[in-house]
Amino acid sequence: MAAENSKQFWKRSAKLPGSIQPVYGAQHPPLDPRLTKKWGFTMLPMLVSNSRTQVISLPWPPNVLGLQSFIKERSKVNTVPLKNKKASSFHEFARNTSDAWDIGDDEEEDFSSPSFQTLNSKVALATAAQVLENHSKLRVKPERSQSTTSDVPANYKVIKSSSDAQLSRNSSDTCLRNPLHKQQSLPLRPIIPLVARISDQNASGAPPMTVREKTRLEKFRQLLSSQNTDLDELRKCSWPGVPREVRPITWRLLSGYLPANTERRKLTLQRKREEYFGFIEQYYDSRNEEHHQDTYRQIHIDIPRTNPLIPLFQQPLVQEIFERILFIWAIRHPASGYVQGINDLVTPFFVVFLSEYVEEDVENFDVTNLSQDMLRSIEADSFWCMSKLLDGIQDNYTFAQPGIQKKVKALEELVSRIDEQVHNHFRRYEVEYLQFAFRWMNNLLMRELPLRCTIRLWDTYQSEPEGFSHFHLYVCAAFLIKWRKEILDEEDFQGLLMLLQNLPTIHWGNEEIGLLLAEAYRLKYMFADAPNHYRR
Repeated sequence: MAAENSKQFWKRSAKLPGSIQPVYGAQHPPLDPRLTKKWGFTMLPMLVSNSRTQVISLPWPPNVLGLQSFIKERSKVNTVPLKNKKASSFHEFARNTSDAWDIGDDEEEDFSSPSFQTLNSKVALATAAQVLENHSKLRVKPERSQSTTSDVPANYKVIKSSSDAQLSRNSSDTCLRNPLHKQQSLPLRPIIPLVARISDQNASGAPPMTVREKTRLEKFRQLLSSQNTDLDELRKCSWPGVPREVRPITWRLLSGYLPANTERRKLTLQRKREEYFGFIEQYYDSRNEEHHQDTYRQIHIDIPRTNPLIPLFQQPLVQEIFERILFIWAIRHPASGYVQGINDLVTPFFVVFLSEYVEEDVENFDVTNLSQDMLRSIEADSFWCMSKLLDGIQDNYTFAQPGIQKKVKALEELVSRIDEQVHNHFRRYEVEYLQFAFRWMNNLLMRELPLRCTIRLWDTYQSEPEGFSHFHLYVCAAFLIKWRKEILDEEDFQGLLMLLQNLPTIHWGNEEIGLLLAEAYRLKYMFADAPNHYRR
């Protein structure tokens, strides 16, 4: 009885979306025994209309003539037309996919029904020809798979820019430094994916600095070592990027964490770090109390999701540091509390302040090699600099997130003025700006850019007045228009959203960010002081 109930359950559940379907190949009998008698088929899944998968049988060994006659016979029987039209708007998308959940639980599988017999003969012939070609290649040249691996590394990477060329060299240098057994186990894949590379063009592994870069670095050192650092001049020098060697102290100064007077800096750092760990002693044990459990639980869930491709952030000690930083900030800011997305904002500060103690690339660095005092300094500095940043955009994270709502609306108005064609394209396919730009505002583009690009971007944000709130709007507008060709090429709702949520920035580096910031500055210069430009 139990066996029958189990069988009935799986029969009923077989058509549910997302359920596991049986896969029939040469080692399994086909679904229709009548076809086996005539042809001796193997099964090939074919995608037909509206996300349904039809399984067709192909003759094995391959017989092209038999296959063509078989498809002609099947195409005569087919009477139900295919739905080739893609959903062009959100409402069409919803209508076309709503029937996926209307399947009755008690229905039996009927593979002889017209919907399962629908087959596009042209698609089937093209796919079958491809299968036959692949099989013939495997039979004629079985040794090709061995020779291919030796040919791939030479043409392995597509260089998109000078920034990518530098990153590619860094990745190849890393592979050469790794033990031989690692190269053998993963011959075509670097240890760290390109998207996870934190190093910029001035990081270790890069070629020697040019004369211009050395001059800039010397200018920074003169500014930072003066009795009273000229913050205006420091912002001016930092706008096109801060050299890696002086970035930690520059960020502390530009964020307002350190005073401009050099004599006061040491005492200020000591006092602020002690103050932070005083908060730890006072508040951190309350994370297990009932009224703080939800906050701590959400933080605990989000931390492992932070930059999952970078091993640095998957170390337990680093995750504990992040948990303390975020929990203390949430306790001290009850108006907003912790909101998903704030966890991303810690990572650039943590990496920059860690680089003060680490000369090599930090993405693989084991933080347990640092002393306790170093880790405490990195943690406290990350907390205070993140707090300074969030003080300027806290309305992004209060109830209903009004700051983000206003910024997304401003982005829509700005795009409608600077590129009406893109704006009308979104309206035509019912794409709302909130559907893709909410994340841009909530995470400050950190989910759209590699971390190395975010660090370079924040050099400029901290140099701009209201960089994280006001200037970020123009960066988002420039970022959107950067992809105008790809946007206009998409002619349906799903395609547009898939593009905007997965923009191809994996190869980006300092050069691309510099061009993006230059365009954003141009837009700001044209529109920020001319509010009438927003009006139609």
